[in-house]
Amino acid sequence: MSTALESPAAPHPLSGALHERGARGRIGGILVVAAPSLLALALCLYQITTRSLWLDESATVAIASQHGAAFGSALARDGGNMLAYYALLHVLIGWFGSGPLLLRLPAAIGTAATVAFVAMLGLRLFSRRVALVAAVLTAVSLSLVYWGQNARGYTPMIALLTASFLAFLALLEGRGGWRAWVAYVASMTAAVYLGLEAVLVVPAQLVALLWFRGRWRTVVSAVIVTAVCCIPLAVLAADRGAGQLFWVPSPSFSVLKQVVQALSSAALQPSFYTSTTTVLVVLTLLLLAAGALGTWQLARTAPGEAWRPALLLAWLLLPSIVALLESALGQSIFQARYLLLSLPPVSLLLAWTLIERPALARLRIPGLLSVAMLAALFALRAAQLAPAYGVSSENWRSATSYVTARSEPRDCVAFYPLDARMPFRYYLHNLALAPRPVLPTLPWREVRPFVEQYQSLSPAQVARLPAQCARVWLITRRGGGVGGTAISRANSIRFKRLAGELAGAYPASSTAYFGQAGLVAVRLYSR
Repeated sequence: MSTALESPAAPHPLSGALHERGARGRIGGILVVAAPSLLALALCLYQITTRSLWLDESATVAIASQHGAAFGSALARDGGNMLAYYALLHVLIGWFGSGPLLLRLPAAIGTAATVAFVAMLGLRLFSRRVALVAAVLTAVSLSLVYWGQNARGYTPMIALLTASFLAFLALLEGRGGWRAWVAYVASMTAAVYLGLEAVLVVPAQLVALLWFRGRWRTVVSAVIVTAVCCIPLAVLAADRGAGQLFWVPSPSFSVLKQVVQALSSAALQPSFYTSTTTVLVVLTLLLLAAGALGTWQLARTAPGEAWRPALLLAWLLLPSIVALLESALGQSIFQARYLLLSLPPVSLLLAWTLIERPALARLRIPGLLSVAMLAALFALRAAQLAPAYGVSSENWRSATSYVTARSEPRDCVAFYPLDARMPFRYYLHNLALAPRPVLPTLPWREVRPFVEQYQSLSPAQVARLPAQCARVWLITRRGGGVGGTAISRANSIRFKRLAGELAGAYPASSTAYFGQAGLVAVRLYSR
């Protein structure tokens, strides 16, 4: 019997190469996710504090700064919308203060997370090239970067919705077991707590059950549990009623145009519009139509594969359709900011259409032209994004400085609506320089949310002002009126009546406007 040691078996000549190729593939996948998300974060952090806070951002600060019962009342007053976002900022403000960088940082991180999840969806649904192109297109989106520089919960909501689609795919394909089920319920519930409009994507997700009928029990049970988790929000929203959305006009061609521009990343009304906006809208719509055609062709030739682009088309179209139906039957919710949740499928469909060319090849469009169209998309999106940096449609920082620099000892100030007090108070660093408040009569040391409150002064109160105030500043955020809802028009009439009564008591007046669109109006009445 031989005592010599047996030499180990030689490795298969291909095993090392396969291992190396797998490692390179994993690294490539990580780069496809990480690089575009870092780009998005950089684009959001650039000049993130330059733009002045606007009305809704100041409402975020005022609500999140409350404590105890006042905080609960503020959340209820807003109908539970963005409840989780206000709770997060409530903690952050308590720890670090209310500087603009801190206020806007969660939204910037939300934008970066959205891009990362878009890349993951592209990898899961299609290919690495599609994932990379879709992620970069999302990163240079004017709509996403703008809201990523806002102290609002829209981009964190979109990030969680996109994450819910990843978990949803795992449910459809039977991967992940109970972890995928929990991930879907958690991400979808959190998204709704960040924005009530998140529920608009659920019908789009259910469309996929046409291809995965055997998974309907798992999917429906997850949706039902999510709905149960959102019952507290439903109660708050029902108690608040539709009053908080009185400003949303009925669907019209003008509103539809704004929705299309926002989802195309071509413009954001009223302030961000360039000469190439129409070109980007037309190119985007043509490519999305080609994507829809490619989906139809795929459904005819390979029905089992058509569910992937079909799911994206449903995500793009069904939220708007449901919003239109709700607007026709009840309160209008057809608004560009509420439909931002359809931004991710736009980028994914554009990338799929241009990279995999399901319809372009059949239409005999050469590959070189596809590359040119892709380059045009990147260039046009960058052309919309660059001029928007630092532009304030509502420049409350300048308006507050203007008033405090010109205020005199016996000056008074009135706000209409009362909401206008919130951004003014945010930028009021020296309380001693501010005029005495008469509308509302709240001491400057107090921070209180005034959400959609349109109280005015009575004629008797205006008549008594000259005995108390040598001059009166009337500060307002313009909007509503002609073309708005009936309540908006009534509020506009109330404002005109207040301005007329002040003009009767104080014959001399001058007006200054602030912001690119001149939405902030500061009028000084004197005798």
